[in-house]
Amino acid sequence: MGTKLKNIGLVGLGMIAGVIVMGTQLDAMAQKNATGTPLPLEELRQLSEVFGLIKSDYVEPVDDKKLLTEAISGMVSSLDPHSAYLDKKAFKELREGTQGKFVGLGIEVGMEDGYVKVISPIEDSPAYRAGIKAGDLITRLDSTPVKGMTLDEAVKKMRGEPNTKITLTIARKDEDKPIIITITRQEIRVQSVKAKMVEPGYAWLRVSQFQEPTVDDMAKKIAALYAQDPNLKGLVLDLRNDPGGVLPGAIGVSAAFLPKDVVVTSTNGQLPDSKATFYARREFYATRAVGDPLAKLPEALKKIPMVVLVNSGSASASEIVAGALQDYKRATIMGTQTFGKGSVQTIRQLSADTAVKLTTARYYTPNGRSIQAKGIVPDLMVDETADGDGLNGLRLREADLQKHLSNDKDKGPEVHADVDAPAEEARLAALEKKRKPLEFGSADDFQLTQALNHLKGLPVVLSKVKAEAKKEEPSINKPKTEPKAEPKNGDKK
Repeated sequence: MGTKLKNIGLVGLGMIAGVIVMGTQLDAMAQKNATGTPLPLEELRQLSEVFGLIKSDYVEPVDDKKLLTEAISGMVSSLDPHSAYLDKKAFKELREGTQGKFVGLGIEVGMEDGYVKVISPIEDSPAYRAGIKAGDLITRLDSTPVKGMTLDEAVKKMRGEPNTKITLTIARKDEDKPIIITITRQEIRVQSVKAKMVEPGYAWLRVSQFQEPTVDDMAKKIAALYAQDPNLKGLVLDLRNDPGGVLPGAIGVSAAFLPKDVVVTSTNGQLPDSKATFYARREFYATRAVGDPLAKLPEALKKIPMVVLVNSGSASASEIVAGALQDYKRATIMGTQTFGKGSVQTIRQLSADTAVKLTTARYYTPNGRSIQAKGIVPDLMVDETADGDGLNGLRLREADLQKHLSNDKDKGPEVHADVDAPAEEARLAALEKKRKPLEFGSADDFQLTQALNHLKGLPVVLSKVKAEAKKEEPSINKPKTEPKAEPKNGDKK
């Protein structure tokens, strides 16, 4: 990717051992003296004094580079949950992650109660083969307790060189004692798109993460589906537990189903170049110099009845897709409320191998809705199982993160995770023990079954509790007007 990474925006949660980049090109030089205000000399003098005191008075010598690096890291991370300093290792991992590969264990992770929670092991990865399960809590990495680490710090420790080992201590809900597993790190190649015919005439298309190859891979999968059945009756686009990724991927997936040239998303920030609009056009989603990966897709794809499945693990780029398809009434959004990450992170390269990841803008749906700290409320609220949404209802969302950005469009109360009473949480945990881990796209996938029922005109089993919650917030995802395509000469790149 080379110099492109000097100025690149991010829209991912970073749930697969690192963050994923989008293609917003912002001018790094514009950041200098952007406010036109003088430097705070008194505060800088104090910083210099503290630096000197540590050098002269601390109990043991401290390296200059370590002090300054930690100062930068603390300054950036104090802003919001998604801004961070990227050292040499983290910056290298980010570049690898955009290409759908990295060296690690092969698990999608998040944080829960201060521990690393396994969202799901990646199929055929070292973690998958070692028996790591969705819902496992990682309490130690080698001999180091996870409690007190940030997610980024834990992810860095799980990453490493190929063929090196790491020992995980795991708490599993159906086990009385901790489980100790040693795993050898390997290069992980994430296949971000899966597809299959689930019933005659009905297809399932899953995007688990938005990467550079996603649009090309999706086009190939769709072409294969139509080769199996040229007269598809309905399509389920599965974005559950999709933490986000590259913005061109989100635009391309949206563009496959929307009319050409319509607005997919827009961004707004302090810099003039952060006020941008992104359209369903080749130049906004094609990563190759020539050719349009969507050009040969059947025209019927633009009109095929669709359901988009989302849940509280659907974030950022996946929320862009769900929001765009919802605003244009192109698809029925089904599932549970999404994570609510509506901010753009931009990479500012500091040296050949270090950078800062800085929040520079919020992004919006075609109707101008801000997703930040709100998320997408489905048109049809459907729990993960017939018995309820299980522990999904207890997941943290953007609004639960400390120092999160507010929603600048909707000043109403932010939507937080449903934190149940301890007794109810224990009940849900007991239910989780009794059922096997859900495999998306399988015959046991309750939400997929309800999506197919909707496409066929059959009754859908709705979540009664969440359906009532949706009625109380009609302003979040009930656009009053239909968005219109912007004129072609109105581009902002």
